[in-house]
Amino acid sequence: MNWSQFFTSAVGKKITMALSGIFLILFLIVHAGLNACIWANDGGVMFNKAAHFMGANVVPRVLEIGLFVFFLIHIIQGLVLEIQNRSKRGKGYAVKMGNRGSAWNSRAMGILGALVLIFLAVHLSDFWYPSRFGGLTNMYIDTATNQIVPAGTLGGKEYHDLYGEMLHQFTSYPWIIILYEVGVIALFWHLVHGFQSSFRTLGLTNHKYIGLIKGTGIVYSVIICLAFMLMPLSFYFGWIQ
Repeated sequence: MNWSQFFTSAVGKKITMALSGIFLILFLIVHAGLNACIWANDGGVMFNKAAHFMGANVVPRVLEIGLFVFFLIHIIQGLVLEIQNRSKRGKGYAVKMGNRGSAWNSRAMGILGALVLIFLAVHLSDFWYPSRFGGLTNMYIDTATNQIVPAGTLGGKEYHDLYGEMLHQFTSYPWIIILYEVGVIALFWHLVHGFQSSFRTLGLTNHKYIGLIKGTGIVYSVIICLAFMLMPLSFYFGWIQ
């Protein structure tokens, strides 16, 4: 079997889904850690400096390209597998199992993935696109004191004010918060199944450790998604300024 046949085979699709899924799981840790800087409650100094580091250095930018590649692979392979699974389900089984054969979120991965994709599209258009291609106001931070200073101040360094954009979006448009909360809830259920499924597909688990893998996946999903859910709420309710 050559590489082309491997990636178009059923086994190849599942392996690429698992590998891309694990990469995205690791990315969410970095993304949540970066966004957690908003809780420094320093007017966005720590967050904007961290975001600037991620956008201005070569290694994070290269990883960003890889991230988009893995996103595309994960989405495309997910759609193909969902279509194939639905066509197979249409044939039915000799013995009807109803909902006993699998958890509801494993059967709804296509719908959950679609909700996450809509959420992701809005997120990218609101924050990633203006941070990369213009549209954000600037903040000036004193390099010695880490304090926000007026433009033109000696020692002040210019940063994109992504924090200010988050503050504006999450305090001006409640519908965006609702969309984010729904998107993160969908992400939670997607991760709960996808975490353990990725390790299963790669053969990195067995009956002895499956409980540990599932438990780790649930804890990871709760922490990551709770962090993402609290971020827009923190702005909206004024928990941070």
